Amino acid sequence: MEIEQHLWGLTPDGEAVVLYTMRSSDGAEVRLSNLGAAVVGARMPDREGRTDEVVLGYRHPLDYLGDAASMGKTVGRVANRIGYGRMTVEGRAYRLEVNSGVNHLHGGTKGFGNRLWESRVETNRVVMSLLSEADDQGYPGELAAEAIFDFDDDHTLEITYLARTDRTTPVNLTSHIYFNLAGEGSGSVLDHELRLRASRVLEMDEQQLPTGRMLEVAGTPADFTAFRRLGDGIDATFDRIRDFGGYDHPFPIDGWRPNILAEVAELRELRSGRRVEVLTSQPGVMLYTGNRLAGGCPETLSGGRYANHAGVALECQNYPDAVNRPEFPSPLLEPGELYCQKIVYRFGTC
Repeated sequence: MEIEQHLWGLTPDGEAVVLYTMRSSDGAEVRLSNLGAAVVGARMPDREGRTDEVVLGYRHPLDYLGDAASMGKTVGRVANRIGYGRMTVEGRAYRLEVNSGVNHLHGGTKGFGNRLWESRVETNRVVMSLLSEADDQGYPGELAAEAIFDFDDDHTLEITYLARTDRTTPVNLTSHIYFNLAGEGSGSVLDHELRLRASRVLEMDEQQLPTGRMLEVAGTPADFTAFRRLGDGIDATFDRIRDFGGYDHPFPIDGWRPNILAEVAELRELRSGRRVEVLTSQPGVMLYTGNRLAGGCPETLSGGRYANHAGVALECQNYPDAVNRPEFPSPLLEPGELYCQKIVYRFGTC
């Protein structure tokens, strides 16, 4: 495996946007950028050995600044929604930016996905780091975060997120990769088939916040315990799928145990034969079928514009609004503790 790096562009402030290419011995590759600690491309072989782009991305580096889709980025300080931009930590109330309807989403408009990370190559991995100052976007405490990217000749991409703080603060970091295993410019992912190790889904309200109830998925359009085509339930009324324009739902992982890496999902596309297995130490997977990609995305890798459902994200993370839900796994990181979460994508064929 080899790693190449070169200058990809400059921010409006003249800072370097760096592109890293991690390439396996047989030519498969993953491309990264320090703008948002993002996965900006990946080329993987199909069952005939032909490689193609299998994640969504943009052609121009500065288009990643402020994009609504959070394309391929590391999002935080807290991924997903915090209801009404309000939270209480250690008895103190905090108000955060409301940047998605009535909610705070993905750390705000100046969250981690819209920041330039320090980056370096360490032998056979890429390490990116970011210092989030105290009160950054309204969050308590200073947070030092790292995103570590490993890729090997078995076509496995491993992302490790580390963080430390000097004051108790919520942390929930994830990768917002969108997959299209048929090829990045091939159209809809609704023919993709998904399997999740999740027998329940969180019930959602009209503001896309969990009510606190967990619904059994058996026999419903949210049942992915065996392979199910994404398009089969995309217009269902169950748990507001139709209201959201498709799946935008958090699935608690069956048998989750803290700090234990486990397989949680497999996505496959039968025409190309490509598949990706997903492993994580996080307690949940947010299934998002790219319901709002149309109209808001810049020029794509293939030179066009994405339509809705052009990609699917499997965001391994804590539950939405967990800071306000004591019954959910706690997102709070305390001084002296190490936040450490892993997400692994094993690409292959079927």
